[in-house]
Amino acid sequence: MSINKVLISGNLTRDPELRATGSGMPILGLGVAVNDRRKNQSTGEWEDYPNFIDCTMFGTRAESVARFLSKGSKVAIEGKLRWSQWEREGQKRSKIEVIIDEIEFLSSRDGAPSSAVLPRSAETEIPPAPEITVYDEDIPF
Repeated sequence: MSINKVLISGNLTRDPELRATGSGMPILGLGVAVNDRRKNQSTGEWEDYPNFIDCTMFGTRAESVARFLSKGSKVAIEGKLRWSQWEREGQKRSKIEVIIDEIEFLSSRDGAPSSAVLPRSAETEIPPAPEITVYDEDIPF
């Protein structure tokens, strides 16, 4: 048995990028900065070292989430790692990204703390109308 589960919390490094596949399925790309705290051996002081993590969300939820996030937004993400490899201009490229299963907004648009969760359905897509209506009413901004 193997487990592929990731939990991260950090700030968006850029505005979310919403695009679509050829068949029209929405794809949301996020960059999240997560600090790694280490003790500097020279000074003895604790220092933060940033890690920049690419995250991707698929389906109708991606459109909803894109409306509420912007560069600097604090989020908590639960998902799984996915490794991709491709070739561009004769060079092999690869990356590891987090495929988002759950996302929690930890700050509002104006920077004030808040907490709103957009839940995932069993099949990763949420019917937009009922879920979004209830969800919009719960957002404190």
